[in-house]
Amino acid sequence: MKQRVASVDVLRGLTVIAMILVNNPGSWSKVYPPLLHASWHGLTPTDFIFPMFLFIVGISISYAYRGKIADAKTLKKIGIRSLKLIGLGLFLAWFLPTYPFIKPYESLRFPGVLQRIGVVFFISVILFLYCNWKQLIAIGCSLLIAYWLFMGFVPLPDGTSPTFDRAANNWANYIDLKVLGTHMWKGDYDPEGLLSTLPAIVTCISGILIGKQLQFKSASTTTNLVIIGGTLLCLGYFWSLWFPLNKAIWSSSFVLVTSGYATLILALVYQIIDVKQVKIGNLSKYVGMNAISIFFLSGFMAKLFYRIKLSEKESIHQWIFNHLLANHITDTRFASLLYALLVASFYTGLAYILYKRKIVVKV
Repeated sequence: MKQRVASVDVLRGLTVIAMILVNNPGSWSKVYPPLLHASWHGLTPTDFIFPMFLFIVGISISYAYRGKIADAKTLKKIGIRSLKLIGLGLFLAWFLPTYPFIKPYESLRFPGVLQRIGVVFFISVILFLYCNWKQLIAIGCSLLIAYWLFMGFVPLPDGTSPTFDRAANNWANYIDLKVLGTHMWKGDYDPEGLLSTLPAIVTCISGILIGKQLQFKSASTTTNLVIIGGTLLCLGYFWSLWFPLNKAIWSSSFVLVTSGYATLILALVYQIIDVKQVKIGNLSKYVGMNAISIFFLSGFMAKLFYRIKLSEKESIHQWIFNHLLANHITDTRFASLLYALLVASFYTGLAYILYKRKIVVKV
């Protein structure tokens, strides 16, 4: 961002660290419930991480593209950055560290976290360049309401009534199955699917609007953030009575609730770091400076560690987890958490080294 907001930099880094933490347990069968996604409806701390990142992307957009015009040069840069993000995501999905080195096309997953970030970033920047804040609010509200009405009330082609459950008559799942077929995360749904990308854009728009609020820099900024966050939470939980909180389909209530929590957390961190000038969070800020590259590298290395075998029974990952932790700690879930913390600490340390060497890998 042209004008740095320390609290946003810290939160970006913390979010990436949290992403790495929940993606790298020692054993997926031994994980504390808060570090897992909800099985379907519901909200866990892990469900909150990805929308928090998109929310911060929105704040960054409001600063980085403030005053820019939608000319050919700007649009080209936006398009290239989006394609890079999508390309990195597809590379992670396609690459195998062992022969034949690429996953068979028929089982290649097209959607993914980086792919969604790329698409959401591109559309959100375009909206930011062409729309004022009132129009952004109108677009966001319209998308959330339209998504709810379509998902909940429009019959499927065979006349079946739609549902929000994990079923074939869920519109998000139905469209993904028809369009993506075998190129999905699960056989029946994908948490980064096609239709659910629309409300994910609204998550980013909420960040853009909060970014605009931050730019006023008034004495009441923190108070305003608390009021906005509390209002979003109330609206989201109220709406969840009819449209359940659900990350897998990125329900409209999920957008409001997660954006509400994100705003309240930002208010707290903003008050401590930017208003009170308390010097904390530098390590996470260093991660935030290379957020995408650190996240990509963690996914790439995890693939190597899971796929490369040291013996017939153990991969690199299994050997490290078993011999350094699991064999010496009775509580396997605690050992699994320690492994994840070690991985997150490693990439935090790497980010610090990059900072000291003044290396920023831009995507």
